[in-house]
Amino acid sequence: MSNRLKAATSPYLLQHAENPVDWWPWGEEALAEAKRRNVPILLSVGYAACHWCHVMAHESFEDEATATLMNANFVNIKVDREERPDIDSVYMAATQAMTGQGGWPMTCFLTPEGEPFHCGTYYPPSPRPGMPSFSQLLVAVAEAWGERPDELRSGARQIIAHLTEKSGPLPESVVDGAALDAAVATLRKEFDTGNGGFGGAPKFPPTMALNFLLRHHERTGSDLAMVEHAAEAMALGGLNDQLAGGFARYSVDARWEVPHFEKMLYDNGLLLRFYAQFHGVTGHEYARRAVEETAEFLLRDLGTAEGGFAASLDADTDGVEGLTYVWTPAQLADVLGEEDGAWAAELFQVTERGNFEHGASTLRLREPHPEDETRYERVRRALLAARNERPQPARDDKVIAAWNGLAIGALAKAGSRLDRPQWIEAAARAAAFLMDTHFVDGRLRRTSRDGVVGTTAGVLEDYACLAEGLLELHQSTGEPRWLADAVTLLDLALAHFGVPDSTGAYYDTADDAEVLVQRPSDPTDNASPSGASALANALLTASVLAGHDRVGRYREAAEQALARAGRLAAHAPRFAGHWLTVAEAAAAGPVQVAVVGPDAASRADLLAAAVASLPDGAVVVSGTPDAEGVPLLADRPLVDGAAAAYVCRGYVCERPVTTAGDLRSQLTNPTP
Repeated sequence: MSNRLKAATSPYLLQHAENPVDWWPWGEEALAEAKRRNVPILLSVGYAACHWCHVMAHESFEDEATATLMNANFVNIKVDREERPDIDSVYMAATQAMTGQGGWPMTCFLTPEGEPFHCGTYYPPSPRPGMPSFSQLLVAVAEAWGERPDELRSGARQIIAHLTEKSGPLPESVVDGAALDAAVATLRKEFDTGNGGFGGAPKFPPTMALNFLLRHHERTGSDLAMVEHAAEAMALGGLNDQLAGGFARYSVDARWEVPHFEKMLYDNGLLLRFYAQFHGVTGHEYARRAVEETAEFLLRDLGTAEGGFAASLDADTDGVEGLTYVWTPAQLADVLGEEDGAWAAELFQVTERGNFEHGASTLRLREPHPEDETRYERVRRALLAARNERPQPARDDKVIAAWNGLAIGALAKAGSRLDRPQWIEAAARAAAFLMDTHFVDGRLRRTSRDGVVGTTAGVLEDYACLAEGLLELHQSTGEPRWLADAVTLLDLALAHFGVPDSTGAYYDTADDAEVLVQRPSDPTDNASPSGASALANALLTASVLAGHDRVGRYREAAEQALARAGRLAAHAPRFAGHWLTVAEAAAAGPVQVAVVGPDAASRADLLAAAVASLPDGAVVVSGTPDAEGVPLLADRPLVDGAAAAYVCRGYVCERPVTTAGDLRSQLTNPTP
C-alpha cells in the first residue's frame, strides 16, 4: 500500500510511505475519518534519526498482520516530532502523566476528537515481562473502545483537564544574585564528580547548564571545576566523533564512552557555541579542536545545497547501530599498518575486548593533547578516509528554523572568536536562506526541504532561536539586515505568543495556530532551549542593539519573562540552564562594546581585544560611526580622528578608549 504519506516533505514520514499500515498525516481529514468510522486514533510520533522508531517500524509497521489489525480498528496517524513539536508536546505530556516517563517512538490512543486515553512508547512484537506485545495492546484497546467508549472518553477529558491545570504559567519568582548562587550550589550537589556531567546513564550533554556555570565564573570568579571536568570528558569521549567531528545526542553509559549514534543539529549548534566561549576563557587546546571539528562537521555533513543545515544524521547505518563508527584493533592495523595501528589502538583506547558490540570499540582519546601531533593528524586522516568508504548513516535533510538559528549563532560566535570568516559567511548564507524562504506572508514557517518551504507554522522556539542567531550574526558582521530581521521576529513573537493576563508567560504556539486539545506551554530547557527562555535571551540582547525606541520595551519583556523562571531555576536548575544564562547576562549589564573606526583595518585591534575579553552574553558591534541601521554605533564618534571603543554596562558607560590595552583593562577591571 502506498499510503497518504508519499506526498510528505518529512523524511521521517517518507520512511513509512510504503508500510502496509494505512497511515494518515495529522490533520482535520484524519480526525474527521475517525469520527465517521467511530474508531479511536492511533497516533505514532517519532523522528528520522531515532533508533527505536526504526526498530518498531520494522517489527510492527512493516508486518502485514499487525497492519491489518491497525487498519481495521483505528485511524492511524504518523507525526514527525521535529516538524510538529506542538503535537509532540501535547501528547508527550499525556504520556508522561500516564506512565511516569516518555520517549520515542511515542504511541498514543486518542478519541476521534484527539483526546488521549492510553499512551506509551515502544511496544515489542511479542510479550515481555511487564509489557504486552503491540498486537495484544491493539486488540485490548479496540475491545475496550467497543465495550465502554463513554468511560474512555470521560477519562480522556479528565486527562486533558489535569494537563491544562498543570500547564499554567509559573508564579513570579525573581532570578537575582542569590538565586544564581543557589543554582550553582544545587548543580554542585548533583554533579557526577567521577565522570563529569549530571546524572547516570543515559547521559546527555548538559550544555546550557555548563554555559550558565561558565558565565557565572566570568561574572563572579567562581570555581570552574565542574565545567572543566565535563567539557574535557565530553570532548575526549565517545560522545564526540574523534575522526569527523560532531557530537552524538547522548551517551548510553555514564562515562561518555558509548554514544547513541545519531547526531542532531541542535546539540552541535549548542556545543559549538559553548566550546568556543570555553576555549576563549581557558585556552585549552582540546576545546579549540572541538570547535574546529564541530564547525567543520556542520558545514560538511549537515550543510544543504540551499545554504541551510539539515536536521540530523541517523543513529543506524543499514539498520545497525554504530556500523559506520566503531573499530577493532585488527581494523586499525589493516588501515594503518601494524606499528601505527598499535599506536592508534592505545591512543583511542581500542581493545581486543571492546566496549561496544562484537568486540568493537568507540574511539576515545586517552589524553587531551596527543604527544605526537603530526602523527595524530596523519592517523586521524587515514582512519577517516577509510571510514568514509563504509556505509554511511542516512541524513534527515529537512531544515528546521529553530535549530538553524542555533547553528547560525554558533558559527557566527565561533567564527569571531577563532577568526574564521568562512564560518561567519556560512552563517550568513543560512540566515539569508531562512529569511528568504521560511518567512512567508509576514510569518515564519518551521521547515523546508530541498529549498521548498513547508506549511507548518513556526512555533515560539523558531522565532526566538532564529532571532538569537541573527543577533549574533549582526554582531559578527555589523550588517543591519540581520538586526532588522531579528527585530521583526521578536515583535511577531511578542504579538502572537503571550499568555493573556499573565505578563512574561508564553505559549509555544501562536494565537492563530491550529487548535489542539491543549495549547502547549513548556518553559523548561531540555535538549534545546525552551521557546520562552530563547525569547528572553533574544529580547535582552536586542534591548541593547535595537535602538532607543525598543530598549525599554524589550528589556522589560525580558525581565518579566525571567521573573517567571525563578521557581524552575530554584528547584531544577539542570532544566533551566538557558534561563540562568539569560539571568547572568542581565546581572552583568549586559556588557556592550561599540567599536568605531573609518575602516575595518583601523578597528581590527580593538575588535579583536573586545571579542577575546568579553564575557559570554555581552554584545559587540564594529563599524563606522553612526552607521545606518546599527543603533549601537550611533553617537559614538572617533576620538581625535582615531578608532575608539565604547564600553557600557546596562545603562552606564565608561570613557572611550583608543588602544587595545586600555579596552582590555576596562573589560577586566570595570570602574566601580
